[in-house]
Amino acid sequence: MSHHRIDAARQTLVLSVPATGLPVCTHWGAPLPAHADLAQVAAAAALDITGGMLDALPPLTLSPQLADTFPGQAGLVVRGVDGTPLHPRFVTEALATDEGLALIARDADLALTLTFQFTADPATGIVTAQTTLDSDDPVLCDWLAAPVLPGPQLADTMIDYAGRWNGEFQPVTTPWIPGIRSRDNPTGRTGHEHFPALILPAHGCTHTAGQAHALHYGWSGGHRMLAEELPDGRRQVQFGHASRSDPRPGTRFQTAPLYLAWSDSGLNGIATAYQRHLRDRIVTWPHPDRPRPVHYNCWEAIYFDHTLSDLTAIADRAVALGAERFVLDDGWFKGRHDDTSSLGDWTIDTAKWPDGLGPLIDHVHSLGMTFGLWFEPEMVNTDSDLYRAHPDWVLGPVDQPLGRGQHVLDLANPAVRDDLFAQIDAVLSAHDIDYVKWDHNRVLPHVDANQTRGVLHLFQRLRDAHPGVEFESCASGGGRIDFGIMAQTQRVWLSDCNDAAERLRIQSDAAMFLPACVTGSHVGPRTCHTTGRIHTMAFRAWVAASRHMGFEMDPRELTGDEAATLTRVTGWFKANRDWLRTACILRLDSADASVIAEQHLSDDKARFAVWAGQAATSAQISPRPLRLTGLDPEAVYTVSLTNKEDISSLSRGAPALKTGTLTLTGQSLLSQGVALPYAVPSSIWILEGHRQ
Repeated sequence: MSHHRIDAARQTLVLSVPATGLPVCTHWGAPLPAHADLAQVAAAAALDITGGMLDALPPLTLSPQLADTFPGQAGLVVRGVDGTPLHPRFVTEALATDEGLALIARDADLALTLTFQFTADPATGIVTAQTTLDSDDPVLCDWLAAPVLPGPQLADTMIDYAGRWNGEFQPVTTPWIPGIRSRDNPTGRTGHEHFPALILPAHGCTHTAGQAHALHYGWSGGHRMLAEELPDGRRQVQFGHASRSDPRPGTRFQTAPLYLAWSDSGLNGIATAYQRHLRDRIVTWPHPDRPRPVHYNCWEAIYFDHTLSDLTAIADRAVALGAERFVLDDGWFKGRHDDTSSLGDWTIDTAKWPDGLGPLIDHVHSLGMTFGLWFEPEMVNTDSDLYRAHPDWVLGPVDQPLGRGQHVLDLANPAVRDDLFAQIDAVLSAHDIDYVKWDHNRVLPHVDANQTRGVLHLFQRLRDAHPGVEFESCASGGGRIDFGIMAQTQRVWLSDCNDAAERLRIQSDAAMFLPACVTGSHVGPRTCHTTGRIHTMAFRAWVAASRHMGFEMDPRELTGDEAATLTRVTGWFKANRDWLRTACILRLDSADASVIAEQHLSDDKARFAVWAGQAATSAQISPRPLRLTGLDPEAVYTVSLTNKEDISSLSRGAPALKTGTLTLTGQSLLSQGVALPYAVPSSIWILEGHRQ
């Protein structure tokens, strides 16, 4: 038996390869010393056998095999083209180490090859794992798991994510019990409902302390996840494309990358690894050195009612408030007056725009802003020239139920991709556009991995043709967010809900994976269009300023006081966005369950900003002290309250931060924390700290 280790600074994997059979992961967790005896690590993991078991324990390999009489779910389900089930028995034959570690196994009788690829990133602490199946002859692959890993024994629970439109990234905590926790996403996109990740916290883990394992499957189509506890107590975790995503015979099948993280500093250690890896390794920036521009998006101001006079007036007002990019949303193209027509016809509506978009773009540029435009390329309305010419381009049956009045186009078809590329390329080539908001407003009629591959292919082709354009992934808000789509985009629209109270929670939970610089967050209308609630401008603006800030209201509705507040907060965002872009978002363990708090910490731990949002009425009268995290215990920090102007008249005491600053050691901030002024529900405190 040979043994191999994969080290990513913050974690170590040990893979043991038997003389016959497939590799087994014998350690996944804390970094092992360089002198660790890997054979002894494997020996220590070997389990005993007792009554009621086979005479030899079937191994939990990187792809558990039915041929080994494995008592749980197999990592590969494959059939011949005639439908006959195949039961391969692989033998690891070769090792390749050009890029990380590749373990290659083959079943000579069935002419099948499995390759497990692992790469480690010492800077971000992420290990990336991927499985490829090759066959000499075409086969049907019903299920292919990325490298299968053991679930930690000290995890009492598992956390995955549910959600819905306007309510994305809802953590679901499930106890580990004998049997299977399984999710098989049939929607064909990442989905509000099925974010492809699993967090496995050890007993007692919090945001700031304890051990945790995590897996994220970087795929923008339907995915399957299962976490299984076997009768013998072993646990396994599998991720792959949704079942039967590749329904046609083929000779090569490959999973998406599976991103692995481990932490001994609580859930924040997981978040830090994912945020850094996404920001520094996955996203490619058209303008890496350009500050993240403050957006203005016109959707909730005018919807489909486009006039040049209104939009130029709105642009004048938006730039005065601090906007730097103007995004023209849905409604600009041929015949588009509501959501029942025109998708697929990406030419400018001459009735609304008799002189084209040029006058608006020129006006926006004259104000010093850049210009962005909305598209929804993957969809088509039956009332469109494209559909009338090519009803056969629709994915699925023509008589299927519509979603938001639209069908999905079959992007596995090269002719469809060519047509869409030609239309979008023409618009981008004819205008000075530096930003595209790419929307996706319905689920697929059936899951198909080739649809996702086609989408990514179209993205890449457009990016190659227009390397200076930045793309946003929007899918009715957060319906398509994952590391797969983020390899082609630079921003995500996290939710269609601009209610700051809802956003406070959604943004906090999404920070397990998303850094601030890619997470769009907008100041919405005074009365929120999706909840009907009214929040103060201070609350709305500060929640938006915690991510990639923007506005999405009619700025002409603002009072003088609202405009002054928004201008002030926007100015603060601009003054701090450079260091915040590379800061990590660390969630805080608040003693008050009604407070959602997070700390943005610079890599050198020299400065931080804290957002402490009062999501509801507290159970107690006085605010509980808020403890910080991640600071240098020996350092001395100056701490101040940034938004003293938001102190309520209900605050009648004299906490130090109310009128002055504090100078405290990092250890004091970590262990004792700071007392904040009284806060009413739907308000927020902003703290700033600097190391002396």
